[in-house]
Amino acid sequence: MLDWLKNINKDYPDFWKDYLMKFETKPNRFVVLSTETSGLNPDKDVILSLGAFAVVDDGIVIKDSFESVLLQYKFLQDNGLSNEFIIDSKLVKMQEPDAIEGLINFIGNAILVGHHINFDIEMLNSALERLDCGRIKNEALDVDMMYRKLTDINDKQFSLDDLCDIYKIPKSDRNSSSEDAYRIALLFLKLKSRLGIK
Repeated sequence: MLDWLKNINKDYPDFWKDYLMKFETKPNRFVVLSTETSGLNPDKDVILSLGAFAVVDDGIVIKDSFESVLLQYKFLQDNGLSNEFIIDSKLVKMQEPDAIEGLINFIGNAILVGHHINFDIEMLNSALERLDCGRIKNEALDVDMMYRKLTDINDKQFSLDDLCDIYKIPKSDRNSSSEDAYRIALLFLKLKSRLGIK
């Protein structure tokens, strides 16, 4: 029996079963993803906001996007952190289960793209575990690794700001996961063409 079929027969939430079914077909888009988190430990920290844009062919599809602030009041209070960011944000606010379900429905079987994307995926996997789901199945590309492959640099990592400076992508005063996702998408388009990725 196919692995994905065995997984569907488990007692997963319906949105996760729908997600697994999408891998019967090849992806026809990329989804550029950025998360803002409370820290760097997927076991202890949580996602505070999500931003994602679809990339189809050689363009960013602005109307095909997802963004949310995750309501993490309990975590913030338990850790003595301010929730001012959440209160002040004009973005759509969702409880973590709703935001994660919304993102999973949005990404489908797309190839994920990010800056240090493995960290974003691990944070998502931790949130999915809290919902009794499996782990992210999507293929993933990292713009830092793409740049290092292109330039044959193996002994250094580049920050998102470094890469934006190299490719003359303007920075924004507005610091948000959606803004970062958009900058990553612009970087990805430049790197994608240079690396011949279709």
